[in-house]
Amino acid sequence: MNIAIFVSGSGTNCENIIRYFADSESVNCALVVSNKSDAYALVRAGRLGIPTAVAPKADLHNPDVMLPLLQKYGIGFIVLAGFLPLIPDFLIEAFPRRIINIHPALLPKYGGKGMWGHHVHEAVKAAGETETGMTVHWVTPVCDGGDIIVQYRVALSPHDTVDDIAEKEHELEMKYFPKVIEEVINSCSTPR
Repeated sequence: MNIAIFVSGSGTNCENIIRYFADSESVNCALVVSNKSDAYALVRAGRLGIPTAVAPKADLHNPDVMLPLLQKYGIGFIVLAGFLPLIPDFLIEAFPRRIINIHPALLPKYGGKGMWGHHVHEAVKAAGETETGMTVHWVTPVCDGGDIIVQYRVALSPHDTVDDIAEKEHELEMKYFPKVIEEVINSCSTPR
C-alpha cells in the first residue's frame, strides 16, 4: 500500500513513520505533502529519499491538482501527521475510510477548530486534567469528528508544565502511531 503523509510542521512524526516502514513489505511511504513550503518535514522526507509536494490552500482544494498528484504516486491511503488544514470533501470521497489523523488529546475533549499542538496542551493544563493522550481517528468533513480508532493515555501530575504535557503526549505518538497505521492499513487491505 502506497501511503501519502500530509504534514504542516517540523515532521518528527513524519520521519518516525518513514523510518518505521523503511523495510516494510506491505506499506510504502511514497509521498509527503505539506501545505507549507517551509515545513521542515519536507527536509526530513527529502533526506530519507521520499518524494515531496507542496499543496497550498488553492491546490489542496483543487481536485484537478490533488487527485492527479496522488494518482501519480499510486496512493491508496493518507496519513495526517500534524496537518492543520481541513481535508476537502472530494479527497474524503476519493479515499473513503482511507484517511486517518492523529490528535494530541483524548477526543472528544480538546478537539475542533483551533485545537492543535500547544493550544491543546495548554487547554489540558488549564482544565487540571489528570491524564492526556493521543487519539487516532478517521477523517470526515467534521474537524476531529471521525470515529475513533484507538486512544493511548498517559498520567499527568499537577506539577507538569505545558511543555511536560506536550512531551509526554509526543512520546505516545512516537511509540504507537506507526504501529496503528500498520494495523489499520493491514485491516483495510484484508479481502472482505
